[in-house]
Amino acid sequence: MLKLKTLDRYVMHQLFMALLATTGGLAALIWLTQSLRFVSLVVDRGLSLRVFIELTSLMIPSFVAVVLPITTFVVTLFVYLRLAGDRELTVMRAAGLSPFSLARPGLICASVAMLLTFLLNLWIVPVSYRDFRQFEFQIRNKMAAFLLQEGVFTKLSEAMTVYVRERDHTGMLRGIMVEDDRIPNSRATIFAERGTMLIVNDQPRVVMYDGSRQEIDHKTGRLTLLLFDRNTLDLTSSKSDQVRPRDAAEMSLSELLNPDPKEVSERDRGKLAVEGWRRMTSPFTAFSFAMIGMVAILRGAFSRHGNISRPLFAVLTVIGLLALNLLLQNLASRNMTLIPLILVEAVVPGMICAVLLFGSEYKAARLTVPSASRPGI
Repeated sequence: MLKLKTLDRYVMHQLFMALLATTGGLAALIWLTQSLRFVSLVVDRGLSLRVFIELTSLMIPSFVAVVLPITTFVVTLFVYLRLAGDRELTVMRAAGLSPFSLARPGLICASVAMLLTFLLNLWIVPVSYRDFRQFEFQIRNKMAAFLLQEGVFTKLSEAMTVYVRERDHTGMLRGIMVEDDRIPNSRATIFAERGTMLIVNDQPRVVMYDGSRQEIDHKTGRLTLLLFDRNTLDLTSSKSDQVRPRDAAEMSLSELLNPDPKEVSERDRGKLAVEGWRRMTSPFTAFSFAMIGMVAILRGAFSRHGNISRPLFAVLTVIGLLALNLLLQNLASRNMTLIPLILVEAVVPGMICAVLLFGSEYKAARLTVPSASRPGI
């Protein structure tokens, strides 16, 4: 038993270290490529590096949840393939270890990956993605107003552009021009000699002094000019833009499976249901993919020259299952009666691999009956 535990720890150490490195590296690579979409917030709106990292890091849990089943398969296949190539599996078999004993470290690693994916899908990812969307919304609609740069036309929203000629160390703005198109029939251009930023009810506003407001009546073509000594302008978007649309990825599981009819149209109910089932079934793919990798290495005769066909077949099988999963999700979003097939596609491959790997061992255990328990003896 001590020897078995030592071998388990030896293989599990390699599995978990490789899983941590592979998942972390792949998630970091995806984060790097996806975060490039938000570089414009740093370049155009002057966000600090700290805010940029804080914003984009909220996407990392969703990346980990997506890649973890795949990296579990890759790590399991690679580690057991290396053990076979170094003849370590041959030594373990010669020591009397059964297929289940050889696969036990991989089963433990796959189970941990499955539980971690459950935790990510059902709790961490919805919370982090909701915080990400809210933070991004605040940056684009509120915080950007405080990051006005000198000599730059800053587009705060689709309907408002602000230009500031100078901004001193006290925060005073000088030479202000605002293009305000939030009201289509009352588009205005505002000029002011100076101004200052204020926060009123968590909304950015600028108080302008000694300026003018110019509007053109599109019906008559007349120009209206209003001079002012002091004027306060709200720099947020219109009220309709303040209501941030919710994404399915930030909804809880109960909201996806039982959406509010007042908030979700009948046409979108299928998409939400598919997202909910995807969260519940994708953790099982981590276990199934690991089982495919172990079957490819542990089942069959050993070849001293190596055998590339079985690992290649395992890789192609996983690629095919990933493509099938995407196809089923697309079809189930249109026809909800196909949703149970998502669960079948996630669970059945692991069950088939378990039968292939442990079926002969189970049959041998049943045939080996102690003589004292046999009738007539």
